[in-house]
Amino acid sequence: MVKKIKISDNIKENEKYIRERCRNCADILIRPMRLGEENKIDCLMVYIEVAVSNMMLDDSALGKMINHFWEIAPDQIQEFVRNNSLGIADVKKLEDMEEAIRALLTGNAIFFIDGYNKAMKISSKGYPSMGVSEAESEKVLRGSREGFSDSVKTNSALVRKRIRDTRLKVEETTVGLRSGTTVQVLYIEDIVNEELLEKIKNRMEEYVVDGILDSGMLEQMTDENWISPFPQYQTTERPDRASLELLNGKVVLLCDNSPEALILPGTFNGFMESSEDWYHHFEMASFLRMLRYLALVTATLLPGLYLAVIRFHTQILPGNLILSFAEAREGVPFSSVTELVFLELSFELIREAGVRVPGALGNAIGIVGGLIIGQAAVSANLVSPIVVMIVALTALGSMVIPDEEFASAFRLLKYMFLFLGGFLGMYGIVLGVYMMVAHLAGLLSFGLPYLSPFVRKESAGSTGEGILRIPFLKRIRRPAYARKQQSIRLKKKAEERE
Repeated sequence: MVKKIKISDNIKENEKYIRERCRNCADILIRPMRLGEENKIDCLMVYIEVAVSNMMLDDSALGKMINHFWEIAPDQIQEFVRNNSLGIADVKKLEDMEEAIRALLTGNAIFFIDGYNKAMKISSKGYPSMGVSEAESEKVLRGSREGFSDSVKTNSALVRKRIRDTRLKVEETTVGLRSGTTVQVLYIEDIVNEELLEKIKNRMEEYVVDGILDSGMLEQMTDENWISPFPQYQTTERPDRASLELLNGKVVLLCDNSPEALILPGTFNGFMESSEDWYHHFEMASFLRMLRYLALVTATLLPGLYLAVIRFHTQILPGNLILSFAEAREGVPFSSVTELVFLELSFELIREAGVRVPGALGNAIGIVGGLIIGQAAVSANLVSPIVVMIVALTALGSMVIPDEEFASAFRLLKYMFLFLGGFLGMYGIVLGVYMMVAHLAGLLSFGLPYLSPFVRKESAGSTGEGILRIPFLKRIRRPAYARKQQSIRLKKKAEERE
C-alpha cells in the first residue's frame, strides 16, 4: 500500500514529490510556469506526452483559463480556482498525491497552483485507441455493425447509447496494483438481482493481483469452478448484445484495454444464442437455434460415434455401408483411432496457423492447407476418405457455435469421446455423455444453474429462453435471474394505464 500524502499548498514540495515519483519516466512531462500579473504565481502542469497533446492545452477551456490567468492578480487566481474550477471544463479536485498520480496515469492532465492545497484533474482525449470498429468474431446479417473498442469509456458510452435510462448504472473500480486497470460494472438498477450483483462485486474484491491486461485475465481470476473447461462468463464484442443481456437482468463487466465485454451469469442456452436471433422472425430463428444444437452434438460426438460403430457395433449399419468403409480403409497402415487422431490434430494445426498468420494469407492457409493435406493424406493411403469427411463435418460443427470460448470446450471434449468410443464402444459414449451432463448439471455461475432454463421450471414459457424462439409479442417475461418485481418486460399500453 502506498501511503497517502496530502497535496501541499507549497508548490515546490508538490513538484519535488512528482519529480521523485516520475524519475526516469521520459513520457511524463512536468511543465512549471509562472502566471498572473508580472508572473508572480507559480503553477505546475503534469501530463503524459501522447495522452495530452499541446493542442488540447491550447484550444480547450483549460487553455483559455490559463491565458486568462496571465492578466489577473495572483490572489485572484487562487480565488478563481476555488470558486469556478469545476465549471470551466471536465475538472475534478484532488486532495492527495496518490489520487493525482493515479489520475495522471489514467491519461489526464494534473494542474497545481502555488498557495492552493488541491490539484485539478483535467480530462483529456486519453491514451490512443483503435476506436469503434466492426465486431470481428460475431458477424451478423442483421443488426448493428458496431463493436467494442479498447477504451472502457467508449464501450460504456456505446451501451448508454442503446439504453438511455438513468437506471442503467456504471460503477467504476480499479483492479491491479501495478496496472491500475479500470473495470466498469454495468447493470440496470431496478432489474438486476441484488444478491447476484453483490456476489459479483465480492468476487472481484477477493484477490489482489499485480496487473489485469485483458478481460480474460479478470474472468479466470474470478471463476468459481476454474477446473471446468466450460466458460462461466459469456463474452461479446457487440454493444447491442451487451444491452440486450442488461435488459434481461444480467451484469456486464467492461475492462480497459479489452474489446470484449463479460456477461454474467453465463448459461448453456445463452452461449448458443446469437444477437440477431431477436432481429429475425421466430420461425427462422428457431430453425437456426436447432441447427446450432445439432452442430454442437456433431462437433462433440461424431468422431467417437464413428469409431464405436466401425470397431464394436458394425451390425447396426447396412451391409453395403460396412463394405464401403472397409474398402476405403484398405491399405491404411494405422488403426482407426490413430488415423482419426492424426487427422484431427492436423486440422487443429491448420486452424491455429490460419489464426496466427496475418491478413488474407491466414484465410488462404486455412482453405488450401485443409484441401492439400486431406487430399495428400488420402492419396498416400495414410487416412481413408471417410475419415476426412468425418473430421471436416466435426470442424464445421464447432464453427457454427456462436461463442468461441464455449466451442473450445467441446473441441477438447471431442478427444475424450474419441478415445471412449474407440476403446469402449457405445458404452464409452454413453458413459462420457453421462459424465458431461452430470458436470454441467452441478455447475453454477454466480448461483445460477448452468443448464438454465432446462433445469428450472420457472424459466420456461414466456421468457424466450430455450431451443425454440417464441414470437416477440409472446416474450412477456424476463428470465428467472432478474428481479421478480420487474419480471414483466412487455405489455399493452392499456394494461400500463390500468
